[in-house]
Amino acid sequence: MEVQRSVIGPCCLLWFAAIYAGAAFALPNDDKYLCTEPNPESICSSVNTCGSTSVPCTVEIKRTDGVSVTPSIPNFKSNDAFCVKRGTSVVWKSGSKDTGFLVDFGPSPPYTAAGAIIGGSDRSRSVVLTKQGCYKFSAGACISGAISGMCASVDSKLVVTNGK
Repeated sequence: MEVQRSVIGPCCLLWFAAIYAGAAFALPNDDKYLCTEPNPESICSSVNTCGSTSVPCTVEIKRTDGVSVTPSIPNFKSNDAFCVKRGTSVVWKSGSKDTGFLVDFGPSPPYTAAGAIIGGSDRSRSVVLTKQGCYKFSAGACISGAISGMCASVDSKLVVTNGK
């Protein structure tokens, strides 16, 4: 059993690397990350806005039958679009044991660091959202130690408001 776990961990990392590398080559011609709403901030209200400039927004990524992305908003439906004010710190995490995740905003993420957000159940990742706008993202999650169906992904949407 220990041999399987030692092989599966690196396999998950290779899966993440393959997705990230594939996305990097496809992004210049890919409309996947473009929002089409003319006024995306109009969907934002207190019901779907997470955190503030003084309180972080925590987003949990779970590997279930698929993948669920759920911000720390009461009664929020997983994978729905949510809003965050510019300047807010967003903590991406997985509460499920032995689960790794990758969040990819494409070529123009709403934070200053380049690249995808990669973490797991033993390491959450935090970024400060500095760029206002509407962002589509892809979230993937893998369960270490699973034999089949260990990885899945989902697309979701984040609106970064002007912070007022």
